[in-house]
Amino acid sequence: MNNRETAIKGENAACEYLKKRGYAILERNYSCPVGEIDVIAKDGDTVVFVEVKSRINTDFGFPEDSVDMRKRRKIILTARYWASAHTRECRKGCRFDVVAVLRGEVRHTVNAFDASGRT
Repeated sequence: MNNRETAIKGENAACEYLKKRGYAILERNYSCPVGEIDVIAKDGDTVVFVEVKSRINTDFGFPEDSVDMRKRRKIILTARYWASAHTRECRKGCRFDVVAVLRGEVRHTVNAFDASGRT
């Protein structure tokens, strides 16, 4: 399986996991001039920007470890871009989650970092 196939399977697993927990998926693979967000969902009244990381092994570490400060900043900028066009949806709040998929096992970190990029 190549990296793209692993990513697609991981995103599908992440969306199924989130749906089973009551999240509504608003968008997948949102892209704009500043970046891309894998999944945008609603958890109750909160908009959740979800970064999905998938791996088939830990040769290069755990999937969630690759969401470094540089990646967080890009996600935050992209989320701000999306939020500027969707102010109504974001009025109750937003957060950033990470979903890691490793060999089919899903791990969800709620509120993985804040709008400053800190964990």
